[in-house]
This record gives sequence, structure tokens and C-alpha cells, in this order.
Amino acid sequence: MSKPAASAKSSMPGTMARLIKMLFSFFPVLLPLVMAGVILCGLINSIGAVFLQSALEVISTSWQTGDWAAAQPKILKIVLTLGAIYLVGNLSSLFWNRYMAVITQGSLEKLREKMFNRMQDLPIRYFDTNQRGDIMSHYTNDIDTLRQMISQSLPNLLQTVIVLTTVLCIMLYFSVWMCLVIITGIACMVALTKLLGSNSARFFIAQQRELGVVEGHIEEVMNGQKVVKAFCHEAAAEADFDERNERLFEVSQKANMYANILMPVLMNLGNLIYVVVALAGGIFLALKVPNLSFSGMPLTIAVVVPFLNMTKQFCGQIGQVSQQINAVVMGLAGASRIFELLDQEPEADEGYVTLVNARVNPDTWELEETDERTGMWAWKHPHKADGTVTYEPLRGDVRMVDVDFGYTPDHDVLHGVSVYAKPGQKVAFVGATGAGKTTITNLINRFYDIADGKIRYDGINVNKIKKADLRRSLGVVLQDVNLFTGTVMDNIRYGKLDATDEECIKAAKLAGADDFICRLPEGYNTMLTGNGSQLSQGQRQLISIARAAVADPPAMILDEATSSIDTRTEAIVQRGMDALMQGRTTFVIAHRLSTVRNSDVIICLDHGRVIERGNHDELIAKKGYYYQLYTGAFELE
Repeated sequence: MSKPAASAKSSMPGTMARLIKMLFSFFPVLLPLVMAGVILCGLINSIGAVFLQSALEVISTSWQTGDWAAAQPKILKIVLTLGAIYLVGNLSSLFWNRYMAVITQGSLEKLREKMFNRMQDLPIRYFDTNQRGDIMSHYTNDIDTLRQMISQSLPNLLQTVIVLTTVLCIMLYFSVWMCLVIITGIACMVALTKLLGSNSARFFIAQQRELGVVEGHIEEVMNGQKVVKAFCHEAAAEADFDERNERLFEVSQKANMYANILMPVLMNLGNLIYVVVALAGGIFLALKVPNLSFSGMPLTIAVVVPFLNMTKQFCGQIGQVSQQINAVVMGLAGASRIFELLDQEPEADEGYVTLVNARVNPDTWELEETDERTGMWAWKHPHKADGTVTYEPLRGDVRMVDVDFGYTPDHDVLHGVSVYAKPGQKVAFVGATGAGKTTITNLINRFYDIADGKIRYDGINVNKIKKADLRRSLGVVLQDVNLFTGTVMDNIRYGKLDATDEECIKAAKLAGADDFICRLPEGYNTMLTGNGSQLSQGQRQLISIARAAVADPPAMILDEATSSIDTRTEAIVQRGMDALMQGRTTFVIAHRLSTVRNSDVIICLDHGRVIERGNHDELIAKKGYYYQLYTGAFELE
């Protein structure tokens, strides 16, 4: 735990500088005005001692001369002037507090937008290697600590710095000797603040990280609650949680222990300094010590009394700093984690070939780009060498040649895999779990990039195709269905955001989902929540298939799309799937022979290698791996 905390601590000045720079970029005009208001308040809060000294000087002079009538207008003028200044201070405080709320919430809004936009640009690998609960913690705990720091701690710290600087200058103006007494005591307070505050900061940073770990674990267990109960894993889950929660408790206890000790220690030390200053002032007056000051004033009771007031104020401001340190440290820890997310490398995309609407030019009989929706698509291929642009029709011809790939550099899961899918062909992958079936489909749509070999789509290297355009040409139906909060119609339209209601209904009928959707309480307008928890697994999968159908892509990837559907529902779905796959290049991963048998090509995989390929009859005749699967059981795995 100490290493991450130390690392975070060492980057705190850089994080603070980056945060302030970001705030200025969000509010280049309003933020300086608010800072000016904070500074003005700090100055006004610091000058009370000057007016107190002036009033005491008038009273002292009147006491000696006995002319109290002359003193009254002078004191009234001092009081009125001070009242007017404090009124300006209150108006300034009202201004900066009002608009600091705008800056705080506006900054958090923009920051959440930046975080979410960056998250959309991150590769799948990031989400595979980070807990979702920990990622969510950036939007909750880290943002909340940042909110407290921006809205309260930073303005208070700025005001405290202004007050301390101003009061110190006033002290030096009145008496250098008295000021040295206070500075000696303040040095002790600073040393204690540094000692206790550094330990508090280290553990607050660790607390923020452990909080993300705990939330990630909670989210993981909540998602797998059925599995936990099915395997009677409640006690073990509690033990795992207790272990993580105990680590969070330990660092939180130490962080708050140091934080809670600091304030009482500083308050009592401030009271002690007040007593020492009072004794020193009395001794200086009794001994008639010559005053050393920038004002040239003699050391009198009119100087000593305001000094006591300034001592209280100075020590109180040091206490204010100690109170804000913990909030600042936690805010910087949250900001550091947020910047870590923002600094993640986005998904690389060097592609320049795009997918465009096309039509045939009646004069040249060549493809050309058009803004109209013609139902015909083409790859727009700019050639950097000669500056020309060619258009290749989108056919769905996919070829993988000698592809090697590993999720980690030291462990390949695919070895020299070659797959050929001609336009309109249905290609099925079979093999044991971990053979590499899903990995191949992840490479076709470039969720991951290959280590070696070539993947060509309609004769174009997929690395040259922009990822968004490549994925737009591929419909995907996954085994794990994700339905979003919204109506059934909204979830189907997710496959094509500009699809009409008629297109969505047509896609649902094609997938065989229209029948059960019409029986829902509000039909297509039925609201789905909690990943469609009110639907059966088979119904959720049918909506997922309809979502792919409405996109009307030339190529499809069906990753065990019917694995969660019962036999009767599968028969309904299969008819829709056959209609959906008609004329499209389709890659199928399935357990059931019913979805594999009629494939044009069946590819058998074993430990990342292609060991057999051919159609059903050819592979049965070979009496090899596929034959053993077919004759041994009706399930491929």
C-alpha cells in the first residue's frame, strides 16, 4: 500500500497545477473574478487590527489630555469606515460564494463529460483488465472529493494565504520584536502540521484507492449474486469482502486518527502562543524596550493589544490550513485517479478507408459516393501515393491469413490461423472452450489487433479501415445480452439509431421477436430496466438478434447467439436467423449442431489452431475431430 501512496504523494504538486490549469480553461473569465473576490475578502478580514490600533491610540491620547469630546468624532469615523469596509467584504463574499458553486458544478459537469468521452475511446482491453466498480468509483467517490476541494478547500486556502500574508505585514509594520515571538511559535505549529499532515495525507491517498477496490468487489458480487447463492458461496464472499473492508478500515482509521489529532494540538499550541505573546508584550512594556518597526511607533499598549488580536487570528488561520489539508489531499487523490483515466491511451485507429453510401454512375458505370441512402455501400479508399480515390463495393469477403495473436505478449492463443469467407457464405467455428473461436471474431471487428499475419475485408487490410466504419459493416450478436434502460423499440433501434418504427418492427419479425413483444403490457413501448430483467433470457436474446437485424449489415457475427434459448424458441429463432443470414457473410459460433450443420464451411479449432475445415458432409466423411463430436454427442462442447 505504501508504494502507490508515495507515488501519488510525489505527484501531488503536478496534479494540483494540472487541476488549476484545467479550471482556468473551463472558466477563463469567471474564475479570475471569483479569485479576486476571495482575495478582497482575505484583505478585509485582515485589517481589523489596524483600526483597533487607531481607536486605542485615540483613546490613549484622550485619556492623557482628558479631551473626550474631540475623541468621539474620530472614533465614530473609524467605526463607520470599518463598517463600510466590512459591508464591501460581505458583498464580495456573497459574490464569490455564489459563483464558486457555478464553477464547481460546471467543472464537474465538464470533467464527467471528458471522462465519459475518453471511456468511449478506450480499447476493450481496458475494460477487461479493470473492475467495473473501480471505474465507476471515478464518477462517484473521486468526483465527490474533487467537489469538496474545489468548492471549499481551494477558496479557503487562498483566503488563508492572503490573511496570513497581510497580518504578517501588519505585525512587522507595528513591531518586529513582537512579530519574532509569534513567528517562533508559528514555526512549531508548521513543523507539527507537516509531521502529522504528511502521515494523514499518505493514508488518505491509500484510503481513496482501497475504496475503489471495495466498490469494485461489491459490484462484482452483486452481478454474480445468483452464482454466489447457487454454489452456497455466501460465507466465502463475506470473507473476501471482510478482507478488503479490513484494509480500507485500517488506512481510513490511520488517516482520520492523524487528521483528528492535528486540530486539537494546533488549537492548544495557538492558545499557548497567545499567552507567550501577552507575557512578552507585558515584559517589553515594563522594561520600556525600544520598539523596532516599519511604522516608527513606540511600543505602547495601543500596539500590544492589537498584537494579541492578530496572534489569535494568525494561529486560527494556521488551524484553518490544517483543517483543509485532508480535504485537499483527498481531492488530489481523486483528481489523480481521474487524470489516470483521462491519460489512458485511446484505441488506436490509423484507418483511412471509410464506408459510404454509393450508386452507379449511369455515364461511366462506376461507383461514386452519394449523400442519399441507396442501400448500396462502398469502401472509399484514398490512395496516398497518387492522390486518387477508388470505390470498392461492400461485399463481405473476409480473409484471415496466418494470424497469430495473444492477449498478453508472452502467451499466444492463436497460431497461424487462416480463415476464408466468401461473400454470402456461412462459416461456423467449432471446438472446445478456449480453442479461440470468440477470439477470431474479436479480431475481425478489431476489438483487438493481431500480432502477425493479415486480415483482409473485401481485399482491404482491416488496419486501413476506420474502426467505426469496419464495425458498422458487421452485425454482432453476443452470448451475453446487454439491454439498456428504455423501451423495447429503443433497444432494437440501438442497432441503427435513425431506423424508423416500421424498420424496427420488421427486424423484430425477422428475428421472431414480434410475437412475444406484442404480448408485453405496452408492446414495443414497454420500458425495460435492469438489463431487461423482466424478460426471459431467450426473449432478451431475441431482442438482441432484432437489434442486429435492423442494422442490415453485409456480414454477421453470431457468438453462441442461441445458447440461452430453449429448443422450441430456437426453432423460431432459427427461421429468422436463416432469413437474416441470407445473402450475408456470417460467422457462427454455436454449441448446437442445428446451427452449424447447414454451414458452407465448418472450421474446427483446437488450442488456437485450425485442425479441420469443410462442410458437414465432407467432415463426416473424414471421420476426424468433427466426426467424433457429431457422433459422440449433439453438443459441440
